[in-house]
Amino acid sequence: MKISGVWLDNPGTQAVLGMLTGAGYQALAVGGCVRNALLGVPVTDVDIATDALPETVSNLAETAGLRAVPTGIAHGTVTIVAQGEGFEVTSFRHDDESFGRHARVSFGADLAQDAARRDFTMNALYAQADGTVIDPLGGLPDLLARRLRFVGDAEARIHEDYLRVLRFFRFHAQYGDPAQGLDPDALAACAANSAMLETLSRERVTAELRKLLAAADPAPSVAAMAQAGVLNAVLPGADARLLPVLVHLEDGAPGGWLRRLAMLTGDADGLRLSKAETREFGKIRDAFGSMHSPAALGWTLGETLGADAVLGRAALFENHAPEGWHADVKRGAEAQFPLKPADLMPALQGPDLGTAIRQAQAQWLASDLSLGKEALLSRLGLA
Repeated sequence: MKISGVWLDNPGTQAVLGMLTGAGYQALAVGGCVRNALLGVPVTDVDIATDALPETVSNLAETAGLRAVPTGIAHGTVTIVAQGEGFEVTSFRHDDESFGRHARVSFGADLAQDAARRDFTMNALYAQADGTVIDPLGGLPDLLARRLRFVGDAEARIHEDYLRVLRFFRFHAQYGDPAQGLDPDALAACAANSAMLETLSRERVTAELRKLLAAADPAPSVAAMAQAGVLNAVLPGADARLLPVLVHLEDGAPGGWLRRLAMLTGDADGLRLSKAETREFGKIRDAFGSMHSPAALGWTLGETLGADAVLGRAALFENHAPEGWHADVKRGAEAQFPLKPADLMPALQGPDLGTAIRQAQAQWLASDLSLGKEALLSRLGLA
């Protein structure tokens, strides 16, 4: 089988592959780029595996006039910059000893050994410069069937890197077939090692959850996480039961991962959110209990967060979102409050002015943004 694509044919990819093969070494595209190409999913980055040692890769790059950056030299990875793009080139390797996310590795391994240390069979796929796919572990049938399996023994792979527990559920959400369910042996291994997730950095856990919850439909995978005790390990108190309701109501609505995180209603303090994400997460959670109309939510939160609030509120009540809510949220986001402070002056000044503005805004929002300037002034006794 052969694959093709702009990512494989572009000058940068071919320059790095050619640099290595021209010197007599193996050079193969590996992992996500091959997997995605086979599935027809966009390829975002290209990783390359080689039997050349890291120092050899760096020397060849220097000779070829390419920049070599030792971004992960302890693990055999050198980033080669070619045609303005970065390509991670990693030497074939095998683990001598592993300690969760840390491992002592040896280089100079062969392709079969390199494939055996990868996480899932669908990621242990390689491709030559001409697109010929090499499948040393039989991962191609798994990929085409959208069947997610650990390479070899699931327990052993997880002990090499406990982040693989979360990656298992994330990859199932992104590439698995929900109708097949999850591999029972893998699920049992994830459950048995869920407590070890506390040894991982909050940044890595958050990154995996972000990708998982951004999948088209993460609900089946998250439900499996809950059953295995993994969800509660990373989001104490989370409840996955309403997530499928939310996903159904979204119907392709943009945005999503923070909205879905809020729907899980767990304790997100253990995650590493950005300041902006923390603010948005709080606003979405608070708005789930709001009685404002969709238009009022659009005005108070903006179009994106307003949509999050409408959908989340509907899911909580297990009901349909109000008819025409998209247009109403957009209308609210574009609306201008009819009153300006100058409209209330000089009759009101100082704290009284601020109080009156807030009262008028509350009445305006309660009216679904229908009250105009004169009506609001009348209600304030200023008409």
